[in-house]
Amino acid sequence: MNAERAVRGEDEVINLGIGSPDGMPPLEAIGALCDSAREPGNHAYQSYVGLPQLRQAFADWYKKWYGVHLDPSSQIQPLVGSKEAILLISLAFLDKGDKVLVPDPGYPTYSSASRLVEAEILTYDLCEDKGWWPDFEALEKMDLEGVKIMWTNYPNMPTGAPASEELYTKLVDFGQRHGILICNDNPYSFILNDHPLSIMAQPGAMECCLELNSLSKAHNMAGWRIGMVAADSEIIAQILKVKSQMDSGMFKPLQLAAVQALAQGPEWFSELNDEYRCRKSLAGEIFDMLGVKYDKDSSGMFLWGKVGGTSGQQLSDKILYEAGVFITPGFIFGKNGEDYVRISLCSKPEVLGCALERIRKAL
Repeated sequence: MNAERAVRGEDEVINLGIGSPDGMPPLEAIGALCDSAREPGNHAYQSYVGLPQLRQAFADWYKKWYGVHLDPSSQIQPLVGSKEAILLISLAFLDKGDKVLVPDPGYPTYSSASRLVEAEILTYDLCEDKGWWPDFEALEKMDLEGVKIMWTNYPNMPTGAPASEELYTKLVDFGQRHGILICNDNPYSFILNDHPLSIMAQPGAMECCLELNSLSKAHNMAGWRIGMVAADSEIIAQILKVKSQMDSGMFKPLQLAAVQALAQGPEWFSELNDEYRCRKSLAGEIFDMLGVKYDKDSSGMFLWGKVGGTSGQQLSDKILYEAGVFITPGFIFGKNGEDYVRISLCSKPEVLGCALERIRKAL
């Protein structure tokens, strides 16, 4: 499309679909990366389990922001981004024919990783009238025999529904009673959210839960690929068995940089969220112009809205072809997203403003 637009003398399509943070990481992290990369001894293979100081930094981070006490020697595993963990967990805990609960709408990688290990996918509905929470009554009526893991993601992507103590309490109870490993994906907890929560803070969570987290969103370090999983030591050991066959440890300067990033104080997140609030306001203006209804109190780095009188895909196509602006149709996250569209907040305010003007002219 961009090639065709160039021939007509038009600007490229404005892509409001990409969820890749465009801000700079903490300067301390960049400095640590540069300084440590100059050290001759820092370029060798590294341990699969990560540097002790990185595991300690993750533990301190969880204690400070989530009130969760983790043993850095056995309950934390650094990862090459949390996306890696989705496949590692699937390889570690799912055999062919095992069942896995996947949310609809939800992050497509939960399903694709399950297919790669030949597990059977059971989707569970997330609906707006339930606040995008699982319908626990409906879950109890499902045939849960053979279900090994359940994927959850709060603050939710794509809907922006926040986490809560009540939700996490219900998930832990569900996992305990049915012997299901609750896998909570938690990369958005600092974005447009003043009270970060972790499922691992709930009583009993260590018995049936694990949690993924990363520096990608909260520290503008998506391309650095630095994540982690928190869980009971036995679960970590099983994940490590798989991981040790797939890589040779994270580059040491990256690990040392991550230690600096994790040490950031509240002013870092305050500045980060001031920027996202500005962008969310502009995304809201786009939705208002299109007649799309959305939750002004949503969390995370996307704005999710319900279209009226048409499908999300039809509205997305209309805006793409008539205005040269791409907004994500919700159907790609599952059938429950068919009436919705999503705008990423990972574009600068001037880009969102330009998109707003293009759409206004097209309409």
